[in-house]
Amino acid sequence: MSLSLEEQRRCTERAKLCAVPRNVSLREAVQVLDRAGFGVALLVGPANGLAAILTDGDVRRWILRGQGLDGPALDSANRTPIIADPTNNRDALRTLMRSPESSVNHLPLVDRAGALVGLLLRADLEDDDDGVQAIVMAGGFGMRLRPLTDATPKPMLHIGGKPLLERIVSDLAAAGIRNVSLTTHYQSEQIESHFGDGSAFGVDVRYVTESKPLGTGGALSLVETDNRPLLVVNGDILTRIDYRALVSFHREQRAAVTIAVRNYEVRIPYGVVEAEGADVRALREKPTLSFLVNAGIYLIEPSVQRSIPTGVRIDMPQIIDTVLAGGGCVASFPIREYWLDIGRLEDYERAKSDYDNGRLE
Repeated sequence: MSLSLEEQRRCTERAKLCAVPRNVSLREAVQVLDRAGFGVALLVGPANGLAAILTDGDVRRWILRGQGLDGPALDSANRTPIIADPTNNRDALRTLMRSPESSVNHLPLVDRAGALVGLLLRADLEDDDDGVQAIVMAGGFGMRLRPLTDATPKPMLHIGGKPLLERIVSDLAAAGIRNVSLTTHYQSEQIESHFGDGSAFGVDVRYVTESKPLGTGGALSLVETDNRPLLVVNGDILTRIDYRALVSFHREQRAAVTIAVRNYEVRIPYGVVEAEGADVRALREKPTLSFLVNAGIYLIEPSVQRSIPTGVRIDMPQIIDTVLAGGGCVASFPIREYWLDIGRLEDYERAKSDYDNGRLE
């Protein structure tokens, strides 16, 4: 069966939203990519011919290479993308998108004249579930946020009239992630009373109660293992991360673990001397050093989850070290959206201010 007329119409309208001239800057292409909301920009030339596609993953890999957004979009785009004839039947299109050699989430539809006529998404041919389950770490004491956490779990502190944890769960549901586990320990009854079975928030909630703190990784052994990757989210993070983009990136990298990272800059207030022994090689005046820091969000393959010892305290760095020692692929996913770790009172005040002033987008 071919795509219906209504599906073809949607694909055509979607392609129009994602199309940009092939000579635009990367910054301009990213603006279209974000505004359209489909995780891709389509670079077109004369007669609407498809020149290249630029996915969200392409942009993030470009950022990881230390490159900026002011150059041509074509420099970081895929100029030989997988394409399909719009008259292909659904099974052929599904097979093309799922193929291990060419697994893609975006499939441009191009007619025999080479003109772009539509954009098909993997979600058009599959259900809305992104094929992952999630666990949110919500069992901490929040010691640095006292006295606010004297009688309230840190993830249940309100931002914009809702608990932070509710915002995390709602974002997971919006990304098509339905199975969500919540780790609880401190004041667990407040969390369970608020979320119940999760149906009011569009998810199926299960509770993982730690009788003793098991570290940032130990609680993962208590989640029922199936054949889906496990998305791990710290319960004290306010972010607008695109979880669908994270899942796509993880698949593209064929990673055992993907770590969400954030760029963090440190300005040194002194001139830095670079020397070899007594010989000075360079003097840099008040340089700014840039680092990628752990953003507290991970995507873990089932094989990694199954390797975690049950009921033993273990932290995520130990799990990562084990995967690397075994030759597994650990990928980094740069967050270019809003992100804030709410660990201190000043962070909480900033989060509330950012929300009230519309700075979360």
